[in-house]
Order: sequence, then structure tokens, then C-alpha cells
Amino acid sequence: MITGAAGMLGQAVAVEFQRRGDEVLPLTRRELDITDFAAVRSALWHFRPHVVVNCAAYTNVDGAEGDYRQALLVNGLGPRHLALACREMDADLVHISTDYIFDGSNPVPYGIFDPPDPINAYGRSKLWGEQSVAAAGGRYYIVRTSWLFGPGGKNFVDTILRTGREKGEARVVNDQRGCPTCTVDLARALADLAATGCYGTYHVTNSGSTTWYDFAAASLAMAGFKVRLSPCTTAEFPRPAKRPACSMLDPFPLKETIGYLLPPWEDALQRYLSRVT
Repeated sequence: MITGAAGMLGQAVAVEFQRRGDEVLPLTRRELDITDFAAVRSALWHFRPHVVVNCAAYTNVDGAEGDYRQALLVNGLGPRHLALACREMDADLVHISTDYIFDGSNPVPYGIFDPPDPINAYGRSKLWGEQSVAAAGGRYYIVRTSWLFGPGGKNFVDTILRTGREKGEARVVNDQRGCPTCTVDLARALADLAATGCYGTYHVTNSGSTTWYDFAAASLAMAGFKVRLSPCTTAEFPRPAKRPACSMLDPFPLKETIGYLLPPWEDALQRYLSRVT
């Protein structure tokens, strides 16, 4: 069972499990509202999935500052509902979390047991979800990832290509560093992880790190766009929600668990652009 199946990651996860021959039940937000415990419990009792992959999320980072309650309902309470129902039905839960649970002050990649300290409402809501899943007492994989891009949804790569095409120039922050991640690669790792029985918390991103500016520059160059790209600081591009300055994620012990690390983000970007340009 996949929740949030209409989203960018949900679509990729459904394709990956179907490719492996698994019976997949993709549920959109309209088909299953994870903030409704009765609905969640009823769905699990009816369909009796072996694995639930929770791709449902409130992802509007800036919007969460003004609507924290809704972010908390979807990102915090929803995962608790799923975790409790999964425990009751003896199902495994794969829950997707984020690098934004960290404050970004660490100059080196964050490990899975580094203490979280979110600096915005979105990050706090996602941390609430992680803690709820762990507290429910069932079998779970908490998977933190970052900077998602891929087919079937709004993402930074598409946005920068559209801006470049329409305006011929763009300004992008150059003092935030993280790990871009392709949903196709992430979905493969999620499916492999779910088959291990090695429950716990994992960091899953494409290999390597970059800044938003360099990510934009690589996207435009690979797509063959000639765009006047200018770097700026976060202070020059204020947003309602603070962003972590450095939210790189250390994948250990992902390779020791599934046997590989995800390919470099540049490789993933090239594969994605070959599909959309």
C-alpha cells in the first residue's frame, strides 16, 4: 500500500514495486486521508498489506510557517495513525522523512543518530512524525531524504529550466548545501530496504552534495540552455521559513544494509533530463 500515491515520489515507488511483480495498491489523498485514523485503520483491515510506504506529506515549507496545524496533521499525526494501524495489522511501515529535521549548522554530513534540531515549522512537523512512528512500537523504516526531483511532480530542476527558458536569467542561492535525490533511484532503494527486515532509520540520497546554485548550473548546462545565472545569498533571497545552511546526509549504514549506495546526483540528473528535455 502506497499513501500519497499521486505525488512525485509516490508515483516512482508504485512503478518500482510493480516492476518487481508485487501487488501494489496506490492510494491518493482523496482515496485515503491519513489524518483520519478510522479511515486508515479501515483501509489496512480491508486490504491487509504486508508493507505500507508513506509518501503522503505536507511539503510546502514556507506554507507551514502560517499553517503549522495542517502541516502537523499530515506530517505528524498521519504517520502516527499509519504506524499504529500497521502495528495492529502486523505490517511493515516505510516512512519518508527529511533533512530539514536538522538545523544545518554541521559542516559535515549528518549521521542517522545525530540529534535533530529543526529550524522551521515544516521540519518540526516531520520530526513529530518520526517520533510518532518510533513511539508506536511497530516495525518501521524511517528514511530521510532531500532535494527530490523526478518525473510527475513539481521540482527544482523543472522550475529552473522553465525560468531559464522564459526569462533567460535566474538568481539562485549559493550558501545552502545538500544532496539532490532522484525519486527513481530513491524508490529502488526503498524497495530493496523494505525487503531486508533491518528496521530502523536510514539516510537515502544520491551520492555527493552541491549548492542550489551549482545544482541549477548543472541542470541548465546538461539541458543545453544558455542562461545568465547569478549566485546570491540566502539573506538576499528571504523566505518565510528558514532553511538549513548545510543539510548533507551521511548514508551509513545504507550500503552495509542493501549492498550499494545511490549513484552520484550528476548521473541521476543526466538520466532525468534525458527523459524530459
